[in-house]
Amino acid sequence: MTAPEFERSAMRSLLLLPLLASVAACAASANDQPRSAKAQQELDRYLTGKVAGSPQTCLPTFRRDDMVVIDEKTILFRDGSRRVWRNDPAGGCIGLGRPGVAMVTRTFGSGELCRGEIVRMTDLTNGITVGSCSLSDFVPYTTPDQPR
Repeated sequence: MTAPEFERSAMRSLLLLPLLASVAACAASANDQPRSAKAQQELDRYLTGKVAGSPQTCLPTFRRDDMVVIDEKTILFRDGSRRVWRNDPAGGCIGLGRPGVAMVTRTFGSGELCRGEIVRMTDLTNGITVGSCSLSDFVPYTTPDQPR
């Protein structure tokens, strides 16, 4: 590499550092923020009295109408009245839960949502992607059977 090429490469690297730092700060920000009292109350409403099961890599069935957005950190999928599947996307989903923003998924084959899948947050007014995140394991929370 010649001296001018090295200098251009070094300058590009220096220009990218602030951009990379801001992206890293945004990725960490959702998990660093404490959950709001309203979001915690909503989460408790769905999980109180239920017992967490073993994490699963895929959601067995996915019905869009049964999704509940708690906040940018947590999505619930209701499965009847006794089971709720919890997903805490890695790094959070910036923009999820804002008015006019929808989570867009692409499922292939079985139609299941699985860990590692990338979901996009899309502004419904103009169709622009405003964020994305990666799903994590799905943890089932089930109401235990009552002794008779």
